[in-house]
Amino acid sequence: MTFVDLKKIRVSYDGKQDILKDLSISMEKGELVSLLGPSGCGKTTTLRVIAGLIKPNDGTFKLEEDDLTKVPVHKRNFGMVFQSYALFPHLTIAENVGFGLKLRKESKASINEKVAKMLEVCGLENLGERYPKQLSGGQRQRVALARALIIEPKLLLLDEPLSNLDAKLRVAMRIEIKRIQQQLGITTVFVTHDQEECFSISDKVAIMNNGVIEQYDSPEKIYRLPKTKFVAQFIGFENFFSIRKTGAGQYTAENGQQFQTTNPQPEATETVATIRPEDIELVKETLPDSIEGSVIVRTFLGKSYQYEVTTPLGKLLVNGTSEQIYETGDTVNLVFPADKLVVLEK
Repeated sequence: MTFVDLKKIRVSYDGKQDILKDLSISMEKGELVSLLGPSGCGKTTTLRVIAGLIKPNDGTFKLEEDDLTKVPVHKRNFGMVFQSYALFPHLTIAENVGFGLKLRKESKASINEKVAKMLEVCGLENLGERYPKQLSGGQRQRVALARALIIEPKLLLLDEPLSNLDAKLRVAMRIEIKRIQQQLGITTVFVTHDQEECFSISDKVAIMNNGVIEQYDSPEKIYRLPKTKFVAQFIGFENFFSIRKTGAGQYTAENGQQFQTTNPQPEATETVATIRPEDIELVKETLPDSIEGSVIVRTFLGKSYQYEVTTPLGKLLVNGTSEQIYETGDTVNLVFPADKLVVLEK
C-alpha cells in the first residue's frame, strides 16, 4: 500500500508562474526517496509541501490514506533536518536531542532513556554532556538527525543536510544516514543536487526539472536508462544524435547509419539517441556496423584517455584505454553496443 501520496500538486508563489506543475509521486513505507535536480527545479518546494510549510494551490497530500493537505506543520509529526542544523548553543547535546520530548511534557526518566538510546543509534553516546560548539560538523549533523528521529516521526525530511560538510565527511555521513534509516525503517525524503550522494543511498530517485518529475525510478535504472534528454544530460550522458525508427529495435541516423538497440522507446519515431563516452568501443579496423571518425582532441583522464572525435553524426566524446593510445589526426572506428545505446523519449 502507498504510504506517501502526492497528487497533482500545483504551487504558485505569485499567481502567475507555477513552481510545481501537477506534480504526482508516491512512496512506499520504509523507502528512502531522493528529490534530485538543479537549483530552482522545485525539489525543496516539494519537501516544504510535504512538511506543511507551504500550502499547495491545488492537489492533495496523503499519508497512509489520511489527507494532510490542510493539516498544519506542528500536527504532522514529521522529523526535519535542514542545511543549517539549528542546534541550541546553550543546551548540551543530550538536551538538544531531547528538546522535542520536553515540549511534549514527557517524564524526565522517559526523556533520559530515549535520549541515551538515540545517542547510541547515532554514534554520539559519549558526547551527551558537550555543547554544539565543541563538536565537529559531522557530529553536529548527527545531533540534528538524532533530534529529528527521537520524536518517532512518521516521516523524516532531509533538505540538503550534508551541504555544509567537506567532501570526505559527506561520504561518511551519507553512509551513516542510510544505516540509521535502514535500522529504524523510517520512510525518508531526501533533497539534494548531488547526483553521487543521491544515487548511493536512495531506493528511488525523482529527477525534477522546472516543477515536474521527468523520471522516477531506481538509481540503477535511471543511470542506465534515462528517459528524456534532460535526465540523460543531468546524469552524465554527453553524446546525442537524431535518429528515426525503422523497425523493432532498429533506428537510422540522419546520415543513413543504422543502429540496433535493446533499449528502444516504443512510442518514439523521430527521436534522439544517446550513449556514454565509456560505452562506445574504439577500434582501429573497420567493422560492418562501425562509424569512421577522426581524433581532434585527446585528454588524459588518469586511468584512461578521452577523445573528441569528429564523425558523420557530429562530434562525439569517446573514452579509450591506456593500452591503445590514439594521436590527434588518427582515423578511428566507433562501435555502438546495442545494450548501451539508449533511445530517449521525444
